[in-house]
Amino acid sequence: MTTQKKYIILGLHFGHGAGAAIISNGRIIADVSEERFNHVKHSSDLPFASIKFCLKQVGISVHEIDEIAIAGLAVGDQIETIFGQKIAIPEKPAENFKEKIYSAGKKIVRGLFFGNRPSTGIKTPLYCREFFLDKLPKVTFVEHHLAHAAAAYFTSNDDRKMIIATMDGSGDGKSSCIWKGEDGKISPLAKYDYKSSLGWFYSNVTEAIGWWHGDGEGKTMGLAPYGDLTKVQGVLDGFYPEFKNGELVKAFNFPETKEFKLLGSIHWHSDDAQRIEKIVKKYGKENVAAEAQRILEEQTMEFVLPWLEKENTKVLATSGGIFLNVKLNQRIWESGKVELHHPYPNPGDAGLPLGAALYAAKEKGTLKSPVANHLYWGPEYTNEEIEKILAGRGLHYLKSDDAPLKAARLLSEDKIVGWFQGRMESGPRALGNRSILMSPKKAENKDIINARVKFREAFRPFCPSLIDEAKEKYLVKPRSERFMVTSFDCTKERKAELPAVVHVDGTLRPQTVAKEDNPRYWRLISEFGKITGTPVVLNTSMNIMGEPIACSPREAIRCFFDSGMDVLVLGDFILEKSAAL
Repeated sequence: MTTQKKYIILGLHFGHGAGAAIISNGRIIADVSEERFNHVKHSSDLPFASIKFCLKQVGISVHEIDEIAIAGLAVGDQIETIFGQKIAIPEKPAENFKEKIYSAGKKIVRGLFFGNRPSTGIKTPLYCREFFLDKLPKVTFVEHHLAHAAAAYFTSNDDRKMIIATMDGSGDGKSSCIWKGEDGKISPLAKYDYKSSLGWFYSNVTEAIGWWHGDGEGKTMGLAPYGDLTKVQGVLDGFYPEFKNGELVKAFNFPETKEFKLLGSIHWHSDDAQRIEKIVKKYGKENVAAEAQRILEEQTMEFVLPWLEKENTKVLATSGGIFLNVKLNQRIWESGKVELHHPYPNPGDAGLPLGAALYAAKEKGTLKSPVANHLYWGPEYTNEEIEKILAGRGLHYLKSDDAPLKAARLLSEDKIVGWFQGRMESGPRALGNRSILMSPKKAENKDIINARVKFREAFRPFCPSLIDEAKEKYLVKPRSERFMVTSFDCTKERKAELPAVVHVDGTLRPQTVAKEDNPRYWRLISEFGKITGTPVVLNTSMNIMGEPIACSPREAIRCFFDSGMDVLVLGDFILEKSAAL
């Protein structure tokens, strides 16, 4: 009996959030960002380590890849550098609808440190040629926003007609797009270019407040509830595009954006940020953040929600960096216009490799359904590998025959517990496999973990992980929310129970943990609930501010000893800094 050959698709993204994903016979096998390996947040390095990991997970060599799916059309010599073969850059695809474009001209220039010198031929060092091929397999280019749309649509696992909204700073010249998903096909309904970019507007405000454009937007969102809108409404008028009834009614001519590369990641700067900085100094960071958040929510909803009525559907999927904004996602969910809401949980550019691979798999006819109900697509380490690392460092550790129960008991004693288990999560959130945990039941725990472990701003909130069975008890208008990508109001009777994870505006950004998705983490939370009466834990990513989430046991150990964590649980092994267990 002959075995049918698997059809293997490697998805790639170059630039901010570079990485790779791989699909074998229509099933997702791996999805990872280069930052997980080189420890540079939002790394824009070529994804050599990501490709190597993906191939290892399937158990193949690069010669056995059947198709390479590349997210984005702005590809230079990256393919030649990685695979040793030149490839023609695709022309902009013809659209079969009237594209709603306001020509923006060239708005991004590469500046200091980017190294944008003309290519004089391939210069790949010999030691970086392990993926060189005599001939490339099939190469499919997937336009940036189409890759975002594919990631959202195909992971929704819903067959109904839906609207797909993709919004970000800019990608392949587009910033705001509406698509229709129906019968397994994605069709464009509206596309707008750079002059529609609410993402660039929000990032400009973020830079003006003092944070990294392309990373600090979550801080702006977290700061916004501390502001007073009555003091600032309208002060940012003239800095953003405007939408009405699903259409761009007022384009905004953003000034030229400067792009440069620093320490392995891409940074941007707009002169608008300097102008907004004057407003920040006059009205205060909190108030300007609140106004930016109001504008983002209202304008995005003016663009997205009318299309649901136009297409007679109440099913919505979203992707693109704007939809990392959990308060925006809450407003959409609570609008009453949506029955099924699927914000793709890795919506930034790090989600593009999988989106491109999913699109290619669907086009090939191999994509299996359901596509995914979790994001555990990264590296994992066996107990044997972990113990070898621990022993090699001369560390004192114990092996537990019930690590979830032990961790739950430690949490009930207000210990800060590092929890390193199974395959690493894709995307920006720790979802119970690379997490730092604490009890949510004391208000001071938020300040303790911010000061002792994360070393970050005191205003920034923490997220709760709760067993899915308890969502009605704690969430207003609840739904299963596996990925911490939407905030919810906390029920009034439970706010006092969870002071360390309820934000100043009374909201939670939860992860509802289903037993079938992550049985080990579900049991930890359940045991904590049995001990304390609260089946909820404070969950934050295993890193300190400014660093990527720890991927390997070595990185977890480094984070443990370089922070105020009390205990680290690696697989079945437990380290404690103070008293013996």
